[in-house]
Amino acid sequence: MILFIFVSAAVLPGAIAERDSDIREGVIRLNQDVAVEPLTVNGQSVTLSLDIRLSHRGGASENISVEVRAIDADSNLLRNTERLFLGSIRGDQEVPVRANLTVPREGQYRFDVRIYKSGQRIENGATTVSGVSALTPAYAESTVRFEQFETAAIPPITYRIANVTGNQVRITTTTYLTNTGDTATDEIQLRIMARQADSNIVADQTTATVGTVRSGRTTEVNATLELPDEYNYMLDAMLIRDSVILETTSATAELAPTEPLPANSTREQIDIQASEFETGAETSEEARGETAELTESETSQPGFGVGIGLLTLFITIIVWRRTNE
Repeated sequence: MILFIFVSAAVLPGAIAERDSDIREGVIRLNQDVAVEPLTVNGQSVTLSLDIRLSHRGGASENISVEVRAIDADSNLLRNTERLFLGSIRGDQEVPVRANLTVPREGQYRFDVRIYKSGQRIENGATTVSGVSALTPAYAESTVRFEQFETAAIPPITYRIANVTGNQVRITTTTYLTNTGDTATDEIQLRIMARQADSNIVADQTTATVGTVRSGRTTEVNATLELPDEYNYMLDAMLIRDSVILETTSATAELAPTEPLPANSTREQIDIQASEFETGAETSEEARGETAELTESETSQPGFGVGIGLLTLFITIIVWRRTNE
């Protein structure tokens, strides 16, 4: 009999305390620090994941749910809503809640977070996210970049004269690419085109395979273009993977450069021969003489010239005077 009483005294107080804990309602608070991170990024939409933390104290809280609303911060339009049912929460603890909402990849958003208990709102908060349009879609992500040199005098694309035939010039371009990621990359192509600077006409374009670029390394990719001589061009380069443009850059190729003149004047073209820059080529004195004669002939005025014109006028006057005498 004594043993039975001792055991009962040891068990019953705990049972009573447990029932008291169940009867006393818990208190839920929303931690205001809500972390937001992009989960998936597509061309027109992005799925943002919100890490929400609830602080629970006291007894039991029944029928708890969390509602998250994504509202366009500029237009105040509701873009998406997600409601999560947590059920019952007991004791002192922090409860993590993860909400994923898909919204258009543009503008900025305000996320309203509301806590419900048996359908009644008991807590709410908000957080704002901006710069959503700057997120890069997964298909356009790449760690290979066009090298940007510290000095602006070195462009990301350089070129040299490879050959000159008639009025056509062949140039070899060199593009510098750097892998800024932690792993090697491949399956990337470089497309480069030459646009005539004044008309935007594409004179030539070609595609070269980049190959494997190791982490933290810079590689050079060469390509050949054949262009009409004595024009200025924009060299446009694109990094492409699986028919998606990853990055672009531009540089100039001046085969007919100009120089500024004094104020209130026009610009004049410099007499430059691309063949002088041909790789491995040497210009002879005879070739230079022929070029000079050709230039002088081309720049002279049509007709007999000033001297012959004056002589003709003088003879005409003499004949006229004799006729009138």
